[in-house]
Amino acid sequence: MSLHATAANLVTLANEGAEHGGNHESLSPFVTGGGALLALLLLLWITTRFNRDR
Repeated sequence: MSLHATAANLVTLANEGAEHGGNHESLSPFVTGGGALLALLLLLWITTRFNRDR
C-alpha cells in the first residue's frame, strides 16, 4: 500500500466521524473539566497530607 493510498484512507475515516458532529451530546465540557479539576485537587490534597515534615 502506498503512502498516498494510506493517507486517502485516513482522510476518509476522519470525515466519516465528522458527519455526526464528532461530539457526544451527553458530554459537557464544563462537567468534564470540573471533574478533572476535582480529581487533580484531590490528588494534590492527598500528596500534601503524605508530605508533611514531622
